[in-house]
Amino acid sequence: MITRIFGLSIAITVVSLVVAYLYGGLTALALCAILGILEVSLSFDNAVINATVLERMSEFWQRIFLTIGVLIAVFGMRLVFPLAIVWVTAGLNPIEAFDLALNPPANDALEFADGSPSYEKLLTDAHPQIAAFGGMFLAMLFLNFIFEDREITWLSWLEKPLAKAGKLDMLSVVVAGTSLVLVAEFLAADKDRSTVLVAGLLGLIVYILVDGLGSMFHTEEFEEGPQGGPSTLVKATGKAAFFLFLYLEVLDASFSFDGVIGAFAITSDPIIIALGLGLIGAMFVRSITVYLVRQGTLSDYVYLEHGAHWAIGALAAILLVSIGVHVNELITGLIGVAFIGAALISSVIRNRKAEPDAVADAKESTPVS
Repeated sequence: MITRIFGLSIAITVVSLVVAYLYGGLTALALCAILGILEVSLSFDNAVINATVLERMSEFWQRIFLTIGVLIAVFGMRLVFPLAIVWVTAGLNPIEAFDLALNPPANDALEFADGSPSYEKLLTDAHPQIAAFGGMFLAMLFLNFIFEDREITWLSWLEKPLAKAGKLDMLSVVVAGTSLVLVAEFLAADKDRSTVLVAGLLGLIVYILVDGLGSMFHTEEFEEGPQGGPSTLVKATGKAAFFLFLYLEVLDASFSFDGVIGAFAITSDPIIIALGLGLIGAMFVRSITVYLVRQGTLSDYVYLEHGAHWAIGALAAILLVSIGVHVNELITGLIGVAFIGAALISSVIRNRKAEPDAVADAKESTPVS
């Protein structure tokens, strides 16, 4: 199973590293490898969340996610998206923007000798609206999770009161909207205030739209097994699966915003970014997602989903705070790893405690001969 799931990712990694070497020598190869490792290490929470959605989709749509979804992630988010930001903000046509990306100023300066901004500067200047959109989308995902009443809770002392508060209709929208207003008022620069509000509102609208479309075509999650046996998970197909796929792509895009911007701390070359973040990083994240689904990891380690959502909440907060305060990329990554690691350890402890109970129940149910 491991070979089948990760084989393609490994092959693409080798090809990407070879292309990077042919493109820019050992330096380009090293930068490509660093970006790939960075993307995988920072995106494990993304893989866990993706797996919770992907396990509801049929095998056909899972393959679509691994093929067409990868093309969208690689060429859409890691190559076209940064260029599109430059097209819009600088008023350049696509060819001019691509040429600007491939020909940075000498010594990695942010401006050319004539004072015109570099590709990196144009993209980083657009960070407030990018962070507002991604932060609000992820915030809605986190808030809808913690405000929902769940049978299994991880941080029960906090999650249970939040679930009770979540009985207030549209509380997640109220909290997210209030956070956006506060960020725009106190963290955003005066010149960015209106764009932050608009971008954040668009992030909120996109989440509500995509989530609503998914709910519209949602099928019953479980159906009774054969001859009245245990219920089995219904796999979404057709329109339901399409909107789940659409939801996954928007979710992946929101996770990618900080990674794409953060990559410029390593290199501003769009080809290296596409190879490292996209072909290597995004492909491995998708393979990890499928592995979690095939192995039933989320069922075995029930707190992983909780830990991933708390990591998402932390990432959303960091994106919004970064509009006015620089946050080191290392902090972003470590917070996600900390939540996932803590959730995994808690799940292992829970399983070990449950084993004696399961053995006792089995003994009680065994008929005496």
